[in-house]
Amino acid sequence: MEAIGINLPGLITQLVSFLILFFILSKLLYGPISKALDERSTRIKESLEAAERAQQDAASSAERVEQEIAEARVQGQALIAEAREAAGRLRVTEEERVRADLDSLRERATEEVRRERDGAIEEIRAEFANLAVDAAERVIGRSLDAQAHREIIEGVLQEGLSRDGGNS
Repeated sequence: MEAIGINLPGLITQLVSFLILFFILSKLLYGPISKALDERSTRIKESLEAAERAQQDAASSAERVEQEIAEARVQGQALIAEAREAAGRLRVTEEERVRADLDSLRERATEEVRRERDGAIEEIRAEFANLAVDAAERVIGRSLDAQAHREIIEGVLQEGLSRDGGNS
């Protein structure tokens, strides 16, 4: 082998040195590096899984938020409809109350007008009776009993009213 330039004892020494170095490096360096790389690979895989779970959680949270927003809209619409309905009921109630108040006012006004008319008619009758007594005294020239005269006039007035049909 020396002819080709290979020194056998040097080759064996180098081969043994290489194998010892290889064994030492594989035990001391390859194991920890391999373990570190495996751990890093595991951490990366776990991080990717965590990121995927977070993304899924975010998507489901977004769906929940959308559902809650939709439910809130439905509830809002229901509240608006309920408020409109309550306003309608209140309006109807107020209209009925106002109508009742107007009817009551109309009845009181009618009653008051009737009382004033009756009072005015009685006042006119009394005045007419006094005028008739005065006129009769002047015509006859003597004084009649005022009470008797009023009774006669009242009788004439009542007779006149019964002929008119009570339209005074």
